[in-house]
Amino acid sequence: MKITISFFNSLRYYFLIIAILHRVGSLDPVSAVCELSFVVRDKVYSFNLVSPLPNFPHGVLSEDGFYKAAVNETVLWFQLCDGMIFNHDPPRCVECLDCGGASRCGMECSALMARNIEGYDVCTTIGKVTSTSTNIIDNQNPHKGVIVKMTSSGSKHNCSLSVSVICDSNRVHGPHSLEKLGTCDYAAVLQHPSGCATINGHGKGWGWFGTLMII
Repeated sequence: MKITISFFNSLRYYFLIIAILHRVGSLDPVSAVCELSFVVRDKVYSFNLVSPLPNFPHGVLSEDGFYKAAVNETVLWFQLCDGMIFNHDPPRCVECLDCGGASRCGMECSALMARNIEGYDVCTTIGKVTSTSTNIIDNQNPHKGVIVKMTSSGSKHNCSLSVSVICDSNRVHGPHSLEKLGTCDYAAVLQHPSGCATINGHGKGWGWFGTLMII
């Protein structure tokens, strides 16, 4: 009898885990790269950057199809959690083959950098949707927001763009503070309501399994 009960309990948990993994695997990849949940002091903090908000139906996604920042002779275009779309003012630069080519430049990556070199605007892909990760900015202060990091590996450079999405429940401000961190690594800051966590006070006792259930 004990063996039978143990067998059915094991079988029940097996199918439960399979169902959860199936749900995780079938999530929209665009939204999945910008979702994050974790437990801190018995509270579950959840971020979904593409979840609709009252004044932002597409979440953190730019309704223009891209964000743009410029410092000196360097121009950066990027989109968070998705690829870029240009209905106007597309990038016009050489060496755009790995992000759409001359006719669709900027349309096949999530972050593109252009620098003026000897009178020519030269493009470098620095981020792709398939190489995007989301992490908390400050483990001691989960209310602050998240960092969305995009990377791109090419024959000439391994590049990245890290965008800190700071929680600001009242407005969108930025991108600003474009900073070069390495040979081909950049960082920017964006204040946005999507950077604010949804908090659930029933995380006690669930651990990693509770986080998986939320996902």
